[in-house]
Amino acid sequence: MPENAGIAGTDDAGARQAARPGGRNARVRSQILAATTELVARDGVAGLRYEEVAELAGVNRNSVYRNWPDRAELVSAALSQYADDAAPLRDSGDLRRDLVDFLLLFAERLASPVDRALFQATVSAPGNAELDEAVRAAHDQRLATVRRRFDDAVATGEIPPVDGYLLTELLSGPVFLYVNRRRRPFTREVAETIVDVVLAGIRATAP
Repeated sequence: MPENAGIAGTDDAGARQAARPGGRNARVRSQILAATTELVARDGVAGLRYEEVAELAGVNRNSVYRNWPDRAELVSAALSQYADDAAPLRDSGDLRRDLVDFLLLFAERLASPVDRALFQATVSAPGNAELDEAVRAAHDQRLATVRRRFDDAVATGEIPPVDGYLLTELLSGPVFLYVNRRRRPFTREVAETIVDVVLAGIRATAP
């Protein structure tokens, strides 16, 4: 039986064949990026080998080279996908609750073994401007949903006009300190205090 036989929804073999590579390619790329993240977390950037990425992803080595001939681009894409999957922010209509829930999940992800290992791996490659930029871009991407949530809250009148980037940094900074110093646990009470102080500051300084 042909490999693509039995696909539901069309009798057009040409359409089936055209659809398969796109879906398969997206799946292969996702597998490669997930494998890259795992290996960077385990071995660091300097220890990343395309052969190991291919083996862990279950793909041909040429698939890795074809999609990402440059290693920095591969690591950047992997970090970007990892950031996409981490710490989502819901919109329940209650900004305070949404931000508190986000900070708790954000802290949990930052404290995870993979996140810690990725941080150590990337900072252990000093002088690599491309990788430094990849780390910054991944961090910015992870917090982009918070900035959009602030924009929505401004649009609905929940809060006055505000610099979403600055407020995102004010929210995330204390989380980094708590997680990285590991002197005290990051609890819901801590998250609530951070959010309350930031929101109070927004309202107190509104023109």
